[in-house]
Amino acid sequence: MLVQPMDTQHLANFLLLAQVGNMTRTAQRLHLTQPALSGQVARLEQDLGTPLFHRQGRGLVLTRAGEEFRRHAADIVARLDAARAALGTGGDLAGGAIALGGGATATTCLLPTLLGRFHRAHPEVRFSIREAPSRIIAEAVVAGEIDLGVVTMPLPGSALGGRLEVTPWVTDELVLLVPARHALSKQTRFHWRELHNQPLIAFESGSAVRTLLDRALEEHGVQPSVVMELRAIASIANMVANGIGLGFVSRFAREAKRGLRCADGAISRELALVERRDRSRSPTLQKFRDALLEQAPH
Repeated sequence: MLVQPMDTQHLANFLLLAQVGNMTRTAQRLHLTQPALSGQVARLEQDLGTPLFHRQGRGLVLTRAGEEFRRHAADIVARLDAARAALGTGGDLAGGAIALGGGATATTCLLPTLLGRFHRAHPEVRFSIREAPSRIIAEAVVAGEIDLGVVTMPLPGSALGGRLEVTPWVTDELVLLVPARHALSKQTRFHWRELHNQPLIAFESGSAVRTLLDRALEEHGVQPSVVMELRAIASIANMVANGIGLGFVSRFAREAKRGLRCADGAISRELALVERRDRSRSPTLQKFRDALLEQAPH
């Protein structure tokens, strides 16, 4: 039984702490002292009658009860933000906040230009951005931690769970970056067979792009030598530029101008917007979503 009403800001702070997993860094981001944030968590745990975090060295990991409470807290905060936006704007964008999520291509190559354009028109709207693999983004949307996600399709059935509304957005193509002195550097296209035994700087295992490439390599009977696994597009491009290996990036990446297309057929994927099916959009989110669809890169 709760002894006093919970402060919704404390719930929002708890959600950030659950995401960051470190008391000091979270307190810095919230412009709080560490004892103040620790006290908020202690009061939540006292009110709920159960620990919310396991303390592991310098990090924090949610307990089973903490995971359950996180889902409810995220839903409460999101619904309250939506209610404030709906009641306070009267259809105009007087303010509001939007939590977005996507993979490296979305957060590095696609969203910045669109966000900048939207911000110039609506500087009062606040954004928070999370970069993670598509499966994680979809789960975060379902949990209410993110309002809108950009994911690679298809999603695993377990990630959808019938709770997501999926809207096709952009068709992407992967191109191959090669070092300047590599045998393929004078070509504009490559064949899969040319990658056999070649050093490959790959996206991290389990990511949507890595899964797509692994499937294509297997279908063509090609076994490159994975020498490195990275998440950031710029990191992959820098490693390639320094002669360490070959690497795939999105056609929307700045570095893709010198990339090779696949002569055996385009390596394409569909990016989509995902939202909770049972959650109504605030006027702010609706306006931003409309802008994404109207200004989708081609």
